[in-house]
Amino acid sequence: MEPSAVVDRLRRTTDSIVGEADLLSRLASGRPLRIKYGVDLTAPDLHLGHAVNLWMMRQLQDLGHQVVFLLGDLTTRVGDPTGRSDTRPVLSPAAIEANASSFLEQVSLVLRTEPSVFEVRRNSEWYDGMRVAELLGLFGQVTQAQLMSRDMFRARVEAGREIAVHELVYPVLQGYDSFAMQSDLTIVGSDQLFNEQLGRHFQQRLGMPPQVVITTTITPGLDGRAKQSKSLNNYIGLTDSPRDKFGKLMSIPDHLVEPYAHVYTELPLDTVAALAASADAGGIAARDAKLRLAAAVVTRYHGAGVARAELQSFQQTFTHRAEPTDIPVVTLDHPADTLLDLLQAARPTDTRSHLRRLITQGAVTLNGTRTTDPASPVGSATDLILRSGPRTWHRLTQSADRHH
Repeated sequence: MEPSAVVDRLRRTTDSIVGEADLLSRLASGRPLRIKYGVDLTAPDLHLGHAVNLWMMRQLQDLGHQVVFLLGDLTTRVGDPTGRSDTRPVLSPAAIEANASSFLEQVSLVLRTEPSVFEVRRNSEWYDGMRVAELLGLFGQVTQAQLMSRDMFRARVEAGREIAVHELVYPVLQGYDSFAMQSDLTIVGSDQLFNEQLGRHFQQRLGMPPQVVITTTITPGLDGRAKQSKSLNNYIGLTDSPRDKFGKLMSIPDHLVEPYAHVYTELPLDTVAALAASADAGGIAARDAKLRLAAAVVTRYHGAGVARAELQSFQQTFTHRAEPTDIPVVTLDHPADTLLDLLQAARPTDTRSHLRRLITQGAVTLNGTRTTDPASPVGSATDLILRSGPRTWHRLTQSADRHH
């Protein structure tokens, strides 16, 4: 593929390219590029927003280029201050290793992992053996003014919040990673541009051609406001089931159809424009546009057959108001006295505060009856159909012999 065609293909989900001429030149050389993909190991839950970068890397892997997956095990001990108003707690080594395993599993849902196009590195490889004098030499190549030019550092100072020294040096460490791993290209969210610009800075200072930095489009979360985040529960996880992906996409505001179709699918751009027009029309047209979007996203991750099955299930459940035919069954080890207890048993990974909020907002029905009281008694029925939100169903069985 011609270098200009490669870049044009990437441009669909690109916000900016720092060093575009270098990228075209390196692609034309025929040498496989080393693509830096560095992760902080504090939060191993990847969502569709993260996957925008992964799919761009996958396109390059398919052309023979190599993704170097950098596990920031050392820098995770330091803590990335990006987007944070307070110093972050430091994880234990065991937690870091568990998160590293989870990251590797999740990226394999998109990236190819054969050795010819995928390499795993850890930045402890160069930092654990680095002498203090050498580390101080790195710090000497970056000024206080450079670091304080970051808007998040300035905001914390203006708000009277402390900045620990190790947070100030985090961008320096992340920047040096690019030199240590001989990065040609990195694809990141715009919030990481400062750190990766430091990577270019170190490479040039240390006699290496600077990496190209591509920043990618950031889309709002499911609520249409803040970007996707587990803490805000407004995200679609890579490990979400096909049903959850489909259902969550059907819940988005109409105005997100166009950006989601543009960024999260490979639908032709004229199709994306048609979906946007349908979403703007509202009503049934908007619903049908979301069905097409949801099917396209599920197809990308799980295949066309799975997407067709989820489309049929959704239409049966929500258009015809029928129960799904494959409701998951949960057998209760202990009796549940209240609706909140029952919901917690069905959704053990959710917090009680989140589940209580679902109930009080009227999003939960039990055997077809809606209640907004978390303390509502469950009763003695042994076969219960619990619906929580528009897309989540559970069939619960509990012992008829309820001892208290």
